[in-house]
Amino acid sequence: MVSDRAAAAHDRRMRAAAGQPASLNLAERARLIVRIAMLVLAAVIAVPLHYLWRLFRLSSPWPRLFLGTCARIAGARVKRIGTPLKRDVFYIANHVSWIDILAIAGTSGSAFVAKAELEKAPVVGWLASLNRTLYVSRESRMKVAEQINALRDAFADNWSVTVFPEGTTTDGQSLLPFKSPLLSVLDPPPPGVLVQPILMIYDARGRDLAWIGDESGKDNAVRVLARAGSFGVRCVFLDPFHPRDYPGRKAIAAEARRRIEEAFSVRTGRPLEPFVGHDWWAGRRGDESA
Repeated sequence: MVSDRAAAAHDRRMRAAAGQPASLNLAERARLIVRIAMLVLAAVIAVPLHYLWRLFRLSSPWPRLFLGTCARIAGARVKRIGTPLKRDVFYIANHVSWIDILAIAGTSGSAFVAKAELEKAPVVGWLASLNRTLYVSRESRMKVAEQINALRDAFADNWSVTVFPEGTTTDGQSLLPFKSPLLSVLDPPPPGVLVQPILMIYDARGRDLAWIGDESGKDNAVRVLARAGSFGVRCVFLDPFHPRDYPGRKAIAAEARRRIEEAFSVRTGRPLEPFVGHDWWAGRRGDESA
C-alpha cells in the first residue's frame, strides 16, 4: 500500500513537471478552496493595516507577518535557523519554490529579486509583489542595468534584498552555478552592506512540490494548495561576510555558493546531487544526448 502511494505520488510529480495540470479529486478541490479563502481573509486583515502604517510613515510589519502566515496556510512549517540581519544586507539563497519567498519574507522581512514568470502566476505573483519583489527577465539582457539601478535604490532605502542567483528553481537536492549579473550591484559594494547566504532545505514532502520542468506557476500553486498535510522548510541564515573581502561579483557568488553547499552537507548529512535539468523533468530526455 505504501509503495503504491509512493508510485502514485511519483507519477503525479512527473506529470506535473511535464506540464500536465493536476486533476483534483473532491477533497483536493475542497482544500484548494479553503486555503484560497484563508489567503484572502489574511489579506483582508493585513493589507489595510499595512497601508495604514504607511499612511503614518511607520515601518510596517504586516508584509512580513502576512507572507509568513501565507506560508503556513500553504502547508509550509518554516523553521528559522540562525540570525538574519535586519537591514543593509544582500541575502543570497538557493531556490526550490515560490514558497522560498514566503518563508524568507516571513522570517526576515526581506524584499526580493525573482524570475519574471512568478509575477504572472495567479495569487503567487500578487503575494510576492506585496513585499516589493523586483522581477527579472532572463531573456531581457537590455534591462539588466535598470534592474541593478532599482537594487541600488533599494539599498539606499536601507532594504534587505534577497536574490536567487541560480536563475531558476531546482529539485531541492541540487545547486546550480551562481551566475546572476545582478550581483554587480555589490561591485563596488554600497556602504555598510553585507552579504548573508541563506540555505533553503525542504523535507521529502516539500521536495515533491518543487517547481521544476514545464510546470507553470499557476499549476504549481494549485498543486501546493490542494495537497493534504504539511511539509517542513528550514530557512538557514548563515554567517554574513563583507563583499569587499571577495572583490568582484564572481568571487562573491563563488563564496556564497561555497558556504551554502557546505551548510547543505552539514545540515542534511549528504552531499548535493547534480541537477538533471528542467528538460529531463519535462520528459525531454533525448535532448541531453543530442
